[in-house]
Parts: sequence; C-alpha cells; structure tokens
Amino acid sequence: MIKIFSLHKIIYLINNSKDFKPTQHAILVEIESVKKMNLIYTNLINEKKITEIYFFNTDIDLLFDYFSSMFKIIEAAGGLVKNNNNEWLFIFRNGKWDLPKGKIEKKEKIKVAAIREVQEECGVEDLTIVKELPSTYHIYFMEEKMILKRTFWFEMFCEHTSTLIPQLEEGITDVKWISEKGLKQIYDNTFESIIEVMKGIHR
Repeated sequence: MIKIFSLHKIIYLINNSKDFKPTQHAILVEIESVKKMNLIYTNLINEKKITEIYFFNTDIDLLFDYFSSMFKIIEAAGGLVKNNNNEWLFIFRNGKWDLPKGKIEKKEKIKVAAIREVQEECGVEDLTIVKELPSTYHIYFMEEKMILKRTFWFEMFCEHTSTLIPQLEEGITDVKWISEKGLKQIYDNTFESIIEVMKGIHR
C-alpha cells in the first residue's frame, strides 16, 4: 500500500482490495490504464464528499506508474533525529512545525542527502542513521504544475549539543529539541505527512 496526501484528501494505491476500508467518504476504483487514472483522479479530487480515494490494481508498481504519470516527480530526504536526552529535533517553518528535509541533488545518494539536509537546516553535527523509516508522499502545486513529492525518511541519532542554527534562507525561523512530553504542540500544528513519520518514534 502507498499512502499519498493530497490537499484535504488521502489517496491509497493498493494491490489487495481487502485493504479498502469502506466509509461514506471513501471510494474504491480499479485502474487498468493511464487514461482511466487521469479521468477518475480529475473527477474525484474535486468531489468534496470524498476524502479517501482507493485506487486498485493487482500490480502495485504498474498502478504507481499510472498514478505518477500525471505529475512531476520530486524526491527529497530528511530525518527524525534523537539525542542523548531522548529529545527529538523539529524545525518551525511557514507557521508549522516540521522535520528537516530537502531535495536530493543530482547523483547524490539518498542517505547522504538526508544527513546533509538535517545539518544544513538545523546546524547539527555528528549525525548517524539508525534505521530507515517509511517514505511519505504528498501532492502540491508549483507554478501551476502538479508535483508528487516522495520523501525518504531516516531515524537518526545526534550527539551534538551546541547551539542549534535555523537555516533562515529556507524560511526556518526556529529549531528545537523537544521531549516526548512536549510533542502535543507538534501534533497540534504540523502536517499529516509529518505525523505519519512521527509514528516511527513509538514503533
């Protein structure tokens, strides 16, 4: 299953129809071609009553190809970083709490990009990757083009204890280590895709 956040809707790409969870606001559609994907997506994305769209094909890779053909693809990488005090690293950007992440440069390895972006956005050092977390997908518009962004996430550990430095030129106005007791402020003011990543804290 691939979960994609799109404005006020969630899109699921599934290869097992039993993964469909029927509600009055959910719909399941079998997709056999790019043409059908384009048509159904355009109709359903504008349907206010539908908040969860399940696209089904027994071949999940083919289904993703059908879906991604409608978008420009951007790949990014970032980290959910923990320190010795069991605190987690968050940035504040555009009025919301977020996790450090950024676009993968041409020919750059994914793990290298993830560490680089965390370092650049937060001013931290001595990062090590603990494990890979599930990728997130979300859709947005940029210059009237539809973008499908995949972000590769990694749980990281940091021994760095000096002052954090927000990357102001990227719109980051604050960087903080936050304990588990303080995570409510994050959940109350962040993106659904970030909440999805934060589930990795308790796995």
